[in-house]
Amino acid sequence: MTNPFYDPYRILTKIYADGAHLKIALSDTPIEELNRARTVKTVYGVLENDGYLSACIRTFAPKNPKQSVRILLKISLYWLVFLEKPRYMVTDTAVALCKKLGKGGTAGFVNAFLRAFDAQKVTLPAGDEGLSVRYNFPLFAVKKLKAQYGARAEEILGAKSRGVTVRFARGSENYLSRPHEATPFENVFIFPNFTRDDGFVTGDYTFQSVGSVAICAAVRPCAKLLDACAAPGGKSVLLAGKCGEVTACELHEHRVALIRAYASRMEADNVRAMQADSSQPIPAFERAFDGVLCDVPCSGLGTVAENPDLPLRKTEDDFNALTKVQAEILSNCSRYVKEGGQLVYSTCSVFEEENDLITGAFLKAHPEFSAEEISSPLAHEKTAYGLQFLPDRAYGAGFYVCSMRKKA
Repeated sequence: MTNPFYDPYRILTKIYADGAHLKIALSDTPIEELNRARTVKTVYGVLENDGYLSACIRTFAPKNPKQSVRILLKISLYWLVFLEKPRYMVTDTAVALCKKLGKGGTAGFVNAFLRAFDAQKVTLPAGDEGLSVRYNFPLFAVKKLKAQYGARAEEILGAKSRGVTVRFARGSENYLSRPHEATPFENVFIFPNFTRDDGFVTGDYTFQSVGSVAICAAVRPCAKLLDACAAPGGKSVLLAGKCGEVTACELHEHRVALIRAYASRMEADNVRAMQADSSQPIPAFERAFDGVLCDVPCSGLGTVAENPDLPLRKTEDDFNALTKVQAEILSNCSRYVKEGGQLVYSTCSVFEEENDLITGAFLKAHPEFSAEEISSPLAHEKTAYGLQFLPDRAYGAGFYVCSMRKKA
């Protein structure tokens, strides 16, 4: 049996040091199957509490340790504080891993740090900075959240993921004896834990967020649909069930391959994946589609509960730059909609800068389109132009959708 910190350490090193995304790092790292659940819990737990764990290290380390040591300390502190494991066991495990990794010179420091650590002596900042640390959310985004949602901001920040969302194509009865929670959508359930088996490979089910399913529900059945920013392909595949033909575009070729693999696994033969920049005109697409979905690149900050690595890479400059891309994609793809057709804009964001302000500006500049009244069985707030779903009421997920119709 491997050291229980070893697999989490390798995965977290890919995320912290190499910038890998959490779910990719998990899938790309061979880990001990017997303890997979423990490893995944540790990785998610460290990332969910990154701000607090960093504050702990700053409090008890005389100088900032190297990144490799910080990662090991965060794993150790998570086990000590949140899993309430015995101090001697955590310390011995951390020191043993130092030696296993060839970092015996740091073992003394790690040993002394963990023996001296006292959670009662860790003081968090006050105000917005304290909320940022406590909820692992970028400070600039905390301020935006409070400005837009007032007293509700902390409830949104504190919302947790309800588990693993699974959408079944068939055979759900084989899995519903396990603890689960129904959603408002047919054949979509949330499980506290769900280990992938052969049913995934054969396309009996797939993993798809409740937000993704809700966005697809806003798209009307049609003959020809364009999914303008489609990777990894979940929406394209789901929409293939109610649209005659789905063209799924993606900027990068390796992500086009993801769409093709997804469609093949789920037997969605009417999905055609292609590489294209949806912010740039494609003459052959002019007025060629009955429906166009623009699920644009966004901050993703509505999905931190499901993707706790997101705050590691989000800056205010990046956030501001995205709004230009979002507006460009929406404006460009609007020319692909036939008269009388539907244009759907969506994000996994809770901020008006990425949502209503984008669609409002678009509608002002494009009088040939008008916002449509839509609803959803999932709890939501109506905005000036669309629907805003917030993490404290929508199973821990925040996202936005707006439907617009092109005049005949």
